[in-house]
Order: sequence, then C-alpha cells, then structure tokens
Amino acid sequence: MKFVLWKAAWKLMLFLLIFINATDAASQPENSPVGYWKTIDDVTGKPKAIVQILEENDQTLSGRIIKIFPRPGYDQNARCTACKGKLHNQRIVGLIFLKNLKKSKTVSRQWIAGDILDPKNGKIYRSSLTLSNNAQKVNVRGYIGLPLFGRTQIWIRLENI
Repeated sequence: MKFVLWKAAWKLMLFLLIFINATDAASQPENSPVGYWKTIDDVTGKPKAIVQILEENDQTLSGRIIKIFPRPGYDQNARCTACKGKLHNQRIVGLIFLKNLKKSKTVSRQWIAGDILDPKNGKIYRSSLTLSNNAQKVNVRGYIGLPLFGRTQIWIRLENI
C-alpha cells in the first residue's frame, strides 16, 4: 500500500513539474520580445545580425548587437565609422542600437516611440516593434517622421545562440 501511494505521489510531482515548466516557458515569450533574434535584411533577405532585446528598469526595451554576418570584405570587428558623437568608431558588435521602445497602451504586442540606429549609415530613425501572435517573429519598423515613411524588417526568435 505504501509503495502505491509513494508511486502516485512521484507521478503527481512529476506531472506538476512538467506542467509548471511548460506554463512558464509558454507564457514568457508570448507577450514579450525580450530575448535573442536573428535580423533579416529587408532588401536581400539574408541574415544581418543576431541581436538581444532587453527590458530596462523603466520598462522600455533596448537592443544590443551580439553578432554580425558581415558582407564580403568585412569582419566581426567592423566599426560604426558613419556614426556621430560617442558612437563614432565604436565596434558594431556590442553596440546598443535600439533604445526607448515603450509598450503601446492601445495595441497589444506593440512597442512604440523608440529610436533605432543604422550602423551602415550612422543615421538614427524612430522605431516601433510588433510581436507576432506566436511570438516567434517581430516586425521592426524604422521611419522618419511618420511610420508611413519607413522600412520594416522581420526578425526571427532564436531559442539558443
């Protein structure tokens, strides 16, 4: 009798652990773009970089370049020669290029009113980010003035880097 109860208790604990882990894993990425992403060039369709999106203490999002897939003739040590001010000549890998994205109060799964740096030309654009329903892609839009005047890149979530 004790063996049967012991076995049943183990099964229940195992089930609860699996359920808690599955629930936790499923809920985290669903509502948040925090994590690692592979960026895809909207012109060539080829991977450009691996970036990490972080949530800051003030609940805004920022993004750091972790790795680049350089064009022929370039390497991982490429620098932002076109950037201005403090960012001039900084290494692209490690650069915080996305800042101040705030969660939209009106549209779920969207962050708005941020800034995004294009290290290729050194320009800073306004930005927004929209998380897909399955949380495996984000649409990142950089624009001047109004979102109508801009470009969108699709980034793909990476589970392991």
